[in-house]
Amino acid sequence: MRELFEEVDGGWPLDPQEAVRRTTRGPQRKRFYASAAVSEVPDGFTITLDGKPLRTPSRHVLVAPNRRIAEAIAAEWDAQKEMIDPTTMPLTRLANSVVEAVRDRVGAVADDVAKYLHSDMLFYRAGHPEALVAREAAHWDPPLFWAADTLGAHFILTEGVVHVRQPDQAIAAARVALPDDPWSIAALHVVTTVTGSALLALALLHGALDEDQVWAAAHVDEDWNIAQWGVDEEVAARRMARFLDFRAAAGVLKALDSQGS
Repeated sequence: MRELFEEVDGGWPLDPQEAVRRTTRGPQRKRFYASAAVSEVPDGFTITLDGKPLRTPSRHVLVAPNRRIAEAIAAEWDAQKEMIDPTTMPLTRLANSVVEAVRDRVGAVADDVAKYLHSDMLFYRAGHPEALVAREAAHWDPPLFWAADTLGAHFILTEGVVHVRQPDQAIAAARVALPDDPWSIAALHVVTTVTGSALLALALLHGALDEDQVWAAAHVDEDWNIAQWGVDEEVAARRMARFLDFRAAAGVLKALDSQGS
């Protein structure tokens, strides 16, 4: 099991696309267990394979913060067929990254998310055609207005791709809204890297946008191009891989929110 999820260069990649690339290297392994289950322990919930606790590549026992997340991870293992395919297990990969790379450096991961605030996708708008300009505004203005009204983060918009320096006060105000627990920041990092927008990730975290709205906002330009030129199968396959990671991370955020409410 270890080699299926082990990072080649040492340290777990937080970029879900890099995780997908690295976990697909090498041969897949045959399923070696009959069933996966969940067991409560003092610090959370473990996932067991035929009664033995699931471990990360560094042999740490994988402990989920609540039963809902643990059961979702167990379901990934139960869903495996004759061969184990890590690319169909985004929650397991996210959980491994929490234990291996995030748990002891939450601040650094939050800083990495905050870097997106300097050049967030939502800041850079098309100048034409008018229909695309209107579509970007419809999807991207609400989270920007939310950030200004709720977080006090007032960002600058521009037309085109020339970099615009954002106010330090805006970045600092949005940075404060980032979570400080490892599971939340790891999930938020996935949403940020998948969508290209820390603001969309924050809007999802705080309930300003739902999953469908965030996913649609993240693909305004891509969907526009598809409408004009048709679907490229390779692009569609990459998008589906991103969606699996996005859905898993969004599910973790939702599970953690319900736990705290």
